[in-house]
Amino acid sequence: MNKNKSNKNPKSKNSKSVGIFFYTIIIFIIAFLAGNFFNHTIYPRFLTPSWEEISVPKTVDKNLPFNLIWEVWETAQEDYVEQPVSDKDLFYGSLGGIIKSLDDPYSTFFNPEDADFFLDTMSGDFEGVGIEITIKDNYLTVISPLPETPAKRAGIEAGDKIYSIDGKDTLDMSLDEAARLIRGPKGEPVTLTVLHKGASSTEEIEIVRDTIELETVSWEIKDENIGYINISHFSGDTWKDFKNIARVVKNANPKGIILDLRNNPGGYLGTSVDIAGFWLGQEIVTVSKDGNDNEEEYKCYGNGQFKEIPTIVLVNEGSASASEIISGAMQDYEQGLILGEKTFGKGSVQELKEFSDGSAVKITVAHWYTPKGRSIEENGIMPDVEVKLQKADFIDNKDEDKDEDEDQKDPQINRAIEILQNKDKYKELIKKETKKAENKEEVDNNKDSDEK
Repeated sequence: MNKNKSNKNPKSKNSKSVGIFFYTIIIFIIAFLAGNFFNHTIYPRFLTPSWEEISVPKTVDKNLPFNLIWEVWETAQEDYVEQPVSDKDLFYGSLGGIIKSLDDPYSTFFNPEDADFFLDTMSGDFEGVGIEITIKDNYLTVISPLPETPAKRAGIEAGDKIYSIDGKDTLDMSLDEAARLIRGPKGEPVTLTVLHKGASSTEEIEIVRDTIELETVSWEIKDENIGYINISHFSGDTWKDFKNIARVVKNANPKGIILDLRNNPGGYLGTSVDIAGFWLGQEIVTVSKDGNDNEEEYKCYGNGQFKEIPTIVLVNEGSASASEIISGAMQDYEQGLILGEKTFGKGSVQELKEFSDGSAVKITVAHWYTPKGRSIEENGIMPDVEVKLQKADFIDNKDEDKDEDEDQKDPQINRAIEILQNKDKYKELIKKETKKAENKEEVDNNKDSDEK
């Protein structure tokens, strides 16, 4: 197939395109479920319009029994036990059914009210528990708990399977319904039945909802003059905060930089590409490929002010989407050593399309690839240096008397500092381990292909 390539600076898409965020629900998204759809106009009950009376896409198969739509509509209104049945609910529910039929957990329909709420909460504070969720292997799965949130303090971890919400089984439950059940007013509790990774039995965890404040960037200068920058999420304010912090870190003349993207589920594409420019200068950060095999290149336009500073990027299973795009690009250009655990593997592109009535659709339109053409979807990014965290390594966030020096319990940060103290060792690892990670990924991909 023909491949159309173009360089694109996606910064302008931030306001309208939800490029890559990882079903950033942090438990606040609500959407109607159900049904099927009809185009443009709600017709009176019992009226079956002809093809001449309606506007339909040319791609629609006119042999389909569209009359059935109105038969189902009438059945719902006439026979459902809970009366009355709202035309508005049936209409928007049927539109939601179109997107639901795609069987893609990242594609969602929003009615006008939900669309407004979705956009409002992208960069502001909101009330909830502070977790990112998705459907993985048919289970409702935690991508990551946000730092300093009720979910994190209650012991929710990346990779947890949520089996029930306040006693309601999550099997076959959509992300939208899960979001509606978990989200709620500040001060009200919600009980999640979860299975921790590696555990043999489930645990019921009660979480009291609170206001979630999205402060996404933090920093410090660690021992041995190592700069440390943590990005928890790529939101609307992240770029401004990162620029200010980067200037301070640069002025400290650090021996090395640790960029911590652990449990970062993604966010705005433009923000992540701009941040990559601090290391990559003016390079291609990622490539998207749509269903017709058309490619689009996304390039950063930075000054590469961190390019000569040895950098280690920390990742884990909770690192997804935008985090994987930055990690993959840094790895491809040998501009940063990736340390930690294999990332989540969320490499699909979502765009938000708004309609005239205020409703909207967030729909998957493409998949992401690294500059060297490695697929992120499902494969994730393999670390150059694997360092796993055990449960004993985590700080007990509920302990008010916890040790102030948290790094001593974080072997990933400790290993990163150790490597950055020796520039020659860093250079040796970044070439040797990058090649090893690429070879391992190639073997894994070939294995997956053979199994299919």
